[in-house]
Amino acid sequence: MKSMSYAAVAAAVMLGATLSTGSPAAHAAASAGLVLAQQQNCMSCHSVTRSFMGPALHEVAAKYAGHEDAALYLKHKILDGSTGVWGPVPMPANTQLTPDQAAALAAWVLTLK
Repeated sequence: MKSMSYAAVAAAVMLGATLSTGSPAAHAAASAGLVLAQQQNCMSCHSVTRSFMGPALHEVAAKYAGHEDAALYLKHKILDGSTGVWGPVPMPANTQLTPDQAAALAAWVLTLK
């Protein structure tokens, strides 16, 4: 999985969002998003289904589901960090991520609603 380009991960995640949730392609896209989140330590503060130090990722997806610029907004929040959106604990900037990685993570999160 490490040899997969982040653009390929982003494409797989976006493709998976358009497929039925039971399909093998959708499952592979979800797995790729989760692997990227784990590799980049997102899961140190977030869980997919429950609040931890940060909000549950499915809550993030639900909050921004109706926003047309949600993927871009979340990409910037992932890269730049934020304060006060989900409570008093700030999310640090993720300077180790490339913009493509942040876009792939944002796209994956939005599939979790």
